[in-house]
Amino acid sequence: MLKILLADDHAVVRQGVKHILAEAFVQATFGEAQNVHELLTLICNEHWDIVVLDLGMPEGNGLEALKQIKHDHPHLPVLILSMFPEDQYAVRTIRAGAAGYLNKESAPEELVQAIRKILHGGQYISAAVADELVMYARNDDDQPLHKQLSDREYQVLCLIASGKEVKEISTELALSAKTISTYRSRLLEKMNMETNAELTFYAIKNGLV
Repeated sequence: MLKILLADDHAVVRQGVKHILAEAFVQATFGEAQNVHELLTLICNEHWDIVVLDLGMPEGNGLEALKQIKHDHPHLPVLILSMFPEDQYAVRTIRAGAAGYLNKESAPEELVQAIRKILHGGQYISAAVADELVMYARNDDDQPLHKQLSDREYQVLCLIASGKEVKEISTELALSAKTISTYRSRLLEKMNMETNAELTFYAIKNGLV
């Protein structure tokens, strides 16, 4: 019996993904998590063959949840299914242990294809993700500034650029305001910038928000 765990905070998305996969994998059973706490609890308490994970999850963060899953259950494959374009998070999630990355705008048959390949022990790398991996392999000096940030610095950059204050970011990422301010200082230094306005302009120009 194939067991698939769907982690997404939108019930409509979970039901849509379940419908697509139930038609392709008729013997499958499904679990659902609407936040990071539910996700990690279900993984801890039950056996799953694959996790389909959204990055924008309440009560935590999808990227950090992925890292936790791969630390505690290194052999459990995780497919990222996200609204974020491949150039924003694909390489970061693959580096963190994801078995594949798909944009939510992908065709249903591509989702099924990705699940099949991963269940057979492979990784699903779409053409868009492959392009990003090639870009990442280039010399660091040739990469855009945001590609050189750590995962947490990148998250803080995107949240600042979306208009959120330090207190809001600290709540969303479950970190202290002081820690968020430290990340902000580091990314400003790395990007040779001084203000949130500069970060926001850069993020908009590069399609990060």
